[in-house]
Amino acid sequence: MKTNIGGMERVARILVGAILVGLAATGTVGWWGWLGLIPMATGLMGWCPPYAMLGIDTCSVKDAPKA
Repeated sequence: MKTNIGGMERVARILVGAILVGLAATGTVGWWGWLGLIPMATGLMGWCPPYAMLGIDTCSVKDAPKA
């Protein structure tokens, strides 16, 4: 898997996901708060499947060419 999520977006995904999961765990929001696991996981991996399918790449550092 090639990284297709940039640094700032990764941080934002992890923070938003963690906040949603925290709110769901405390009962502040309903079950839908557990959906925060998805952006948190994609942020930690640095790879987003829908981005890959649509050809979107927000990562500014490109993979080095292979010799």
